[in-house]
Amino acid sequence: MFETVIRVIAEQMDVDPATITEETSLVDDLKADSIDAAEMIINIESELDLRIPDEAIMNVRTVGDILSYLRQQVTE
Repeated sequence: MFETVIRVIAEQMDVDPATITEETSLVDDLKADSIDAAEMIINIESELDLRIPDEAIMNVRTVGDILSYLRQQVTE
């Protein structure tokens, strides 16, 4: 899952996947705007065949936030 999320974000933001960590800020480090963030989530949902509710997206600030949410869903 980690590799998929990193790959999707790297492709979306046109950055080297090696530069992305769980601490990477979507806005501050990757310069993602709201459209970028929405497209990232849509692509992650498609790649992982799941749905991330809008209320969960509102709390996402870092790559780690995305991964934490996804890990929580997998264990439930």
